[in-house]
Amino acid sequence: MIFVSKLKLLLAIVACMPVSNVAAQNYPSRPLELVAHSAPGAGNDRVARILAEILVRDKFVNQPVSVTNRTGGAGTVAYNYIKSRKGDPHVILTGVSNTLLSASLRPEFNVSLDQFHLLALFARDPQAVIVAADSPWRTFKDLIDAARRAPDTLVASIGSPTSAGRMLLWSIEQETGTRFKVVSMKGGADALISVMGGHTHFSTENISEGMSALEAKKLRVLAVSTVQRMPVVPDTPTLKELGYNIHVGSARGFAMAAGVPKEAAAHMEAVLERVYHGPAWKAHAQASHYENIWMGSAEFTKYFHERQAWVRNFLQSIGAIKS
Repeated sequence: MIFVSKLKLLLAIVACMPVSNVAAQNYPSRPLELVAHSAPGAGNDRVARILAEILVRDKFVNQPVSVTNRTGGAGTVAYNYIKSRKGDPHVILTGVSNTLLSASLRPEFNVSLDQFHLLALFARDPQAVIVAADSPWRTFKDLIDAARRAPDTLVASIGSPTSAGRMLLWSIEQETGTRFKVVSMKGGADALISVMGGHTHFSTENISEGMSALEAKKLRVLAVSTVQRMPVVPDTPTLKELGYNIHVGSARGFAMAAGVPKEAAAHMEAVLERVYHGPAWKAHAQASHYENIWMGSAEFTKYFHERQAWVRNFLQSIGAIKS
């Protein structure tokens, strides 16, 4: 009799709970898939894998978590896959950044921001101007002087045609009046491998993707795109120090497809906030030399829409979209 009374009380409590809370308790109800738009080893792939590890190891979710790499089409292979999972909160896009903004402004890609539910922003992954260790250019000024002497001959390797690396290169061209040739790779890691192999002269990709090569003294950093100098390369100046109004980095954010249940999205946003403030993510961010910044769904969405004008100007300048 006592058991029946307790059961009735429990059912009554559950019945009084908001529907969203009940639904959130049942989410995720099947394995989660984290989708990276670049190749293994690239920046957003690394973010996907550390997040998957933290979610499972620290029991933030009670389901398996996998990472899939859907590369190609300047990110649109991944974006179209996410679009196809409209309403499914079990598929999460990682590395949400300027590449998605760029795709949303190119009509031929048929990608728009309203097809995505932005969840959170964790960090900005700094870009850098990186050369091979045996490069003749010892400073950023050396590189720019060489570019001015021989316009449109030096070749830069980047992770994708509209990546933050390409945006940094464009910003450098705008500020210095130089012009470079550009080679787009499958990801930032491949871009840096190209520099080490002597196939390209330099790269403007994430410094985090070249850390092992920097430590092995196979690469050198001429300048960084952060506001403050980076502790990992304390003798390397920022572009702002050198007199250029440049601050560019790859956003490390997360999104679901549009149409997901509000309670599931809110639940995952809360989970991501706990991950962000936890020791495991802090250790990864420090090791990767990120500029940390937390934005929840509403703030991240506002920031993304406000940034569209700058990205549109960039795309028009490189001929990716019409004026």
